[in-house]
Amino acid sequence: MSRILISPSKYVQGSKELLNLGKHISVFGNKALIVASDDDLCRTKTYIEESINNTDIAIVYGGFGLECTKKEIKRLTTLVKEKQVDIVIGLGGGKSLDTAKATAFFTGKPVIVIPTIASTDAPCSALAVIYTENGEFEEYLFFKNNPNMVIVDSDIIAKAPTRFLVAGMGDALATYFEARSCIASNSKNMSGANSTKAALALAKLCYETLLEDSIKAKAASDANVVTTALENIIEANILLSGLGFESSGLAAAHAIHNGLTVLEEMHKYFHGEKVAFGTIVHLVLENAPQDELNRVINYCKSVGLPTNLGDLGVKEINKDKLMEVAILSTAEGETIHNMPFTVTADDVYSTILTADLLGK
Repeated sequence: MSRILISPSKYVQGSKELLNLGKHISVFGNKALIVASDDDLCRTKTYIEESINNTDIAIVYGGFGLECTKKEIKRLTTLVKEKQVDIVIGLGGGKSLDTAKATAFFTGKPVIVIPTIASTDAPCSALAVIYTENGEFEEYLFFKNNPNMVIVDSDIIAKAPTRFLVAGMGDALATYFEARSCIASNSKNMSGANSTKAALALAKLCYETLLEDSIKAKAASDANVVTTALENIIEANILLSGLGFESSGLAAAHAIHNGLTVLEEMHKYFHGEKVAFGTIVHLVLENAPQDELNRVINYCKSVGLPTNLGDLGVKEINKDKLMEVAILSTAEGETIHNMPFTVTADDVYSTILTADLLGK
C-alpha cells in the first residue's frame, strides 16, 4: 500500500502578512474573488487594499452567506464566471474557507485560503463540510488538491477573541493520539493511503508544541499581541494539526465529537472544545498510561478546555441521550473504527461516563 503525505502547495505565516497579498495574488493572475463575511472583511479590508495599491490587481468582493451551502457555492461559481476572475480567495472562519475551496474546485480556479482565526485545522485540507440552508450537516465534499496557498496573518489572529485560539488547541490536541491509533491499526488517511513517518512526526511535534507554548500563547492573545509562542501555537493549530490529521487519519476523538453534537446543550460550544473532551475519552478508551492521561487533563485545565460533560453544558446526565451519543459515535463509517481494536456503542457509553469522572 502506498504512503502519501498531502499538504497545501505553500504555507505562509507572519505578522501583517496580508500586506503581501497582492504579491501572492499576482502569481496566479490579476483578478481575484474574495469570499468573506462583512465582519471579516471589515477587519481586513485596509490590509487588502494597501496590498494591491499601485498594482494592476482587481478585487471582486463576493460576500458570504454565513453557511457553506450548495446554493451559496452555486451563487459564487456564477460570479466567478461573470466577473472572469483568475483566482478565488477564502477569508474568515472554516465555513467561508470551505465555500471558497468548493467554488474554486467547481470553476477550475486556484484558491488562496486566509484564516482570520486559528480555531481548527481546516484551512490546509482538501475537503469542505456542506450544510443545508438551516445549518444542518449535509455531506463532506472532497477535492483532488489541497489549497494552492494558505496565508496566515498572525496579527489578525492575535486580535481575534482568545476563545477561538484555545478551541484550536483542543482540535490540535487530538492530532497525535488519533494519528498514533490509525498507524497502529494500519488505517487509511484522507487520501486513501497509509501514513508516512513524516506525518506522524508532524503530529507529535504538534502535541509537543501545545504542551510547551499554549499558556504563553493564550496570554499573548489576551493582550492582542504577537509573540514567538503565539506564532508557534498558530502553526500547531493550523499547519501541524492540518497535515497531521489529513496525512495520518482520524480516530475516536473526532467520532466522539460527532456523537456529542446530538446533545442540545453542546450546540453553543466550538468544534475544538468538544474534540478536547473527545481526546480524553479516546485515551480512556485505549487505556492509555495514567501519567499520559493526567498530562492531557491537566493541559486542558491549564488553558480552559473542557475536561468533563459539565464543562460542555451538561448539568444532568441523561443515560438514554448518552447512549444516543455512543450509537452515533460508532455509526458505520465513523472514524472510531480506525482504533486498533473493535469499539461498540456500549464501550463508548461506559468510557464517556468514566472520562467524565476522571475529568472532574
